Amino acid sequence: MNISIPSILLGLGGKCLLNWALVFLQRNHICKSFLGVFSVSLAVVDSILTLSVTTLHVHAEEHTVLLGLKLTRYHVCLLVQILGQVYISLQWPVVVVAGLDHFFAVTRRLQPTTVRARRIVYIIVTGFLWYLTALYVFLLSDFIPVMEDVPHHQIHQCWVFHTTHILQVAMFLLLILGCAALHAWRRTLMLQNSPLSDQITDKSRAHSRRSVVHQALHTFLNTWALFLGFLSALLLLPVGIPAYLGLNIAWLCFLNSLLITVVLCAVCPGSQLAQGLAAVPADSFCEWRFKFSLAAEDRTDCSKQVNQPKQDLC
Repeated sequence: MNISIPSILLGLGGKCLLNWALVFLQRNHICKSFLGVFSVSLAVVDSILTLSVTTLHVHAEEHTVLLGLKLTRYHVCLLVQILGQVYISLQWPVVVVAGLDHFFAVTRRLQPTTVRARRIVYIIVTGFLWYLTALYVFLLSDFIPVMEDVPHHQIHQCWVFHTTHILQVAMFLLLILGCAALHAWRRTLMLQNSPLSDQITDKSRAHSRRSVVHQALHTFLNTWALFLGFLSALLLLPVGIPAYLGLNIAWLCFLNSLLITVVLCAVCPGSQLAQGLAAVPADSFCEWRFKFSLAAEDRTDCSKQVNQPKQDLC
C-alpha cells in the first residue's frame, strides 16, 4: 500500500486519540488483566511513534542529526514499516497470553495473589513480549523494508504493509466459540438422556451449561454485533488494513470480550458462578451478569439425602 505521509500522520494521530480515550474509559480496572496492561503499553508506543514521525516529517528539510545519523523522510517510512511489522507479529502472542489469563481467572486454577503482585507480573510479561517480538522482527523474520529510489526530499509517500491478521484472529476465535457452544449443547443433551439414578443431578447440570452458553452469547452479540458486521465487510471487500493501524485498543477491547465469551462457553462454570466460586475478567463493554436458579440443585441434594440408607445418616 502506497500512502502519503500526511495521511499516515493523520491516521496515527486519530489512533492515539482513540487509544487514550479508551484507556481513560477503562481507568478503574485497566490494570487488572494482561490485556489492560498491554493496552496501556500500546498507547504509549503509538504516542512515541506518532511524535517521532511528526518531528521527522516537520524537520525533514533541516539537518537533523541523532547519534551521528542524519534523519530524513526515509526514516519516517522506515519507522512506520518496522512498527507495523512488530504489530503484525504481536497479534497471535497477545491472543494466546490473554486467553490463558482469562482461563485462569475464570477457573481460578492459580493461587490467589494480591492485585499489586498480578500487576507486576502483567507488566513483566508485557515488556518481555515486546522485547521478544522486536528480536523476532529484526533477527528471525524475513522482513525487508521497501524504500523508493529517489532523493529523500522528494519522498511524499511511504510503502506500507497491510495486515490480515485481525480477520484471521477473529475468524479463528469465532470458530472456536461456535465449537465450544455446540459442544456445550451436545453435552447438555447427553446429560438429559442419562440413567434415571442420576437424572435430577444431570438435568441440573444440563440447565446450568445451557444457561451459561445462552447468556454469554447473548451478552456478547448484543454488545459487539455492529463490530462483527464491520469485520464481515472487511472480509468481503478487498480493503487492506495498514499494519500500523491494525493493533489498536478498540480491537483489544473486542478481543477481550470475545475471549471471555469463548472461555465461559468452553468451561461453562454455571454452579461456580452461581455460588461465587468463579470470576469473570474485567470488561468495560459487556456487562457479565448471570442469573441462575439453584432450586434444581437444592432438590438434588435433598433427594440424595432422602435416598441414603438409614445407617449412613446416623
